Amino acid sequence: MSGNNLRLGVPKGSLQEATTKLFAKAGWNIRLHHRNYFPDIDDPELTCSLARAQEMGMYVERGTFDVGLTGKDWVMENSSDVVVVDDLMYSKVSNRPARWVLCVNGSSPFKRPEDLEGCKIATELVGFTKSYFESIGVNVEVMFSWGTTEAKVVEGLCDAIVEITETGTTIKANGLRIIAELMQTNTQLIANKDAWNDPWKRKKIEEINMLLQGALRAEKMVGLKMNLPKDKMADAQDLLPAVTSPTVAELQDGSWLSVEIVIEEAVVRDIIPQLKDLGAEGIIEYPLNKVV
Repeated sequence: MSGNNLRLGVPKGSLQEATTKLFAKAGWNIRLHHRNYFPDIDDPELTCSLARAQEMGMYVERGTFDVGLTGKDWVMENSSDVVVVDDLMYSKVSNRPARWVLCVNGSSPFKRPEDLEGCKIATELVGFTKSYFESIGVNVEVMFSWGTTEAKVVEGLCDAIVEITETGTTIKANGLRIIAELMQTNTQLIANKDAWNDPWKRKKIEEINMLLQGALRAEKMVGLKMNLPKDKMADAQDLLPAVTSPTVAELQDGSWLSVEIVIEEAVVRDIIPQLKDLGAEGIIEYPLNKVV
């Protein structure tokens, strides 16, 4: 394999679909295969492999992958000796951090972590959970959970669980109650230290990060384009919280301007009626792939 090749680890499981969609917006199409762990990617300088997010830090640390995507939680849990290139604020549901929470049965008397002295806690995040309870001086037994963690406390196999959630819907559906938030986590782009110190690989990793961040930024933004009476430009500019100053061009009719901006999608519904009141015509809203 030539030196101009970067080995990329793609998280298998809950983050897999969100990751491939993010890469597509950033400019790389990853094509998965049902029968193997080696997706195709339309970049001759990249080679892809799938790995569980829980193990990604280990593979990146060992150099199996030069770079990979995994959760901050798993980097911490496994004390992975890697370079954290940047945070990538996306998840399987939204672009906000997920939370590791301490939950008990809805009918239990426990109201705070200190109430769990001598109790049994089930979780997939064993190391972090042990450290947390040690830090608050509460003695508990922490057992590893292979999955269906919510069911264990319902069935009486443990007194509480530490589980990850984004919306809390599954926790509530199982009749559980959150008594503490232990950690927020998000996806991170991590790199092998030797790869990070290689000039070509580092430049490639930084380019990937720049375009991924641009794709994430674009998810909350849209472009607006319109024709606007020239004498209303000053008033319109007060309405437009653009990333940069609006792009303005004169039209053939000197009394009109063509105005284009990039704007937060959340405010568009409020701004368009106000622009119409100023006399704007031909307002076009369009989605963005990247804002870099």
